Amino acid sequence: MVSERRKRRRATPGWRTTEDVARRQNIADAATEFEPVGPGAWKSQVSRFRVIIYLCAAPNANISVPREQCGEYATAFGWDVVAVIEDRDGLGHPGEREGLKRVLERIEQREAGAVLTPSRSMISPVAEEYAEISRRIEKWGAFLQVAHTEPARARAER
Repeated sequence: MVSERRKRRRATPGWRTTEDVARRQNIADAATEFEPVGPGAWKSQVSRFRVIIYLCAAPNANISVPREQCGEYATAFGWDVVAVIEDRDGLGHPGEREGLKRVLERIEQREAGAVLTPSRSMISPVAEEYAEISRRIEKWGAFLQVAHTEPARARAER
């Protein structure tokens, strides 16, 4: 049996206009971070997602590895790290930490769209306190992302 399907295909509604072609090219250029040059070059209004890395530890603890892993995590998602803020006073109450206060102020001022931390406990080991900080961040249109940078085997052993 011969198919009638080819005969019934509809033509496209019309050719793309010059403006459509230019708009599509600009979107593709922005996605690849290509900067057009020359007279009349269109400057993209698209910017990369901004994130603040937050770390908290005891004064003598080495947090260079989690800091580096968070940076790699942000790079993997194509995020721009606008600040790395560290609290070196230990895991006290979140309301008493100066670094966390600075993070919240910067999120409220919309300097970044997310807070990236290597583990939940760096915000607070207490679930209610963690949830409160997360709600405050979400209230300003941002989110709290945990990178889970510790090795998978160490997490499985818990």
